[in-house]
Amino acid sequence: MSAKVGLVGLPNAGKSSLFNALARASAQVAPYPFTTIDQNVGVAAVDDPRLQKLAAVVPHDKIVPTSLDVVDIAGLVKGAHQGEGLGNQFLSHVLAVDALLHLVRCFGDPDVPHPMGEIDPARDVEIVNTELLLKDLELVNRRLEKERKIAKGGDKTAQAHVERLTVLKTALEQGTPIRRLALDPMAHPKAMGLELLSAKPVIYVANVDEAALRAPTDAVKRLAEVAAREDALLVPLCVRLEAE
Repeated sequence: MSAKVGLVGLPNAGKSSLFNALARASAQVAPYPFTTIDQNVGVAAVDDPRLQKLAAVVPHDKIVPTSLDVVDIAGLVKGAHQGEGLGNQFLSHVLAVDALLHLVRCFGDPDVPHPMGEIDPARDVEIVNTELLLKDLELVNRRLEKERKIAKGGDKTAQAHVERLTVLKTALEQGTPIRRLALDPMAHPKAMGLELLSAKPVIYVANVDEAALRAPTDAVKRLAEVAAREDALLVPLCVRLEAE
């Protein structure tokens, strides 16, 4: 069974390069925003040495490793949930993924301008996460309006959904990702057939230059603080080196 991850981040963070490295693909890479126009979708085989050990003792016809489906979308900018940049149309492409890979730029390069002018991982994370929260809020409000209309007729399921959606709405309005809520399984968005971006697990990937792999820079340390507050995994990676 394959898992599916979505790559998110600001423009010029290195998402398409990471996509190429993971999926052994050839998505266009250029030092300017919105190089990615259409979503890129690739599949990466997941090497697992345990398969070979099992194959040595268990009769089999062939070995089929699990795989990772990777979706790369256009870089997000402030206002993406409302259609700024290209983000709104692409956010829908990552609604159905199992987890998010949030790529954050932690390297400086005069040939690759940062869309915000300077490197600031905490600010960049806040911009992207805010857009994800606002997209979720849009989806929750739309569903809540629908369930309220049904609940007026006395439908018990709709009434329960209204209560649960109201909890989600409140959390989103307060800037709290849904994954940080201690929800009963029946109150989880998926139990209502609702895919929310902030409900998905997230892994932060610090895109660094090669030297930072040996000694973390201040930018990586700041991003590590952000990840720690969210109890999320942080992976420092020199994406350019991996793509090469």
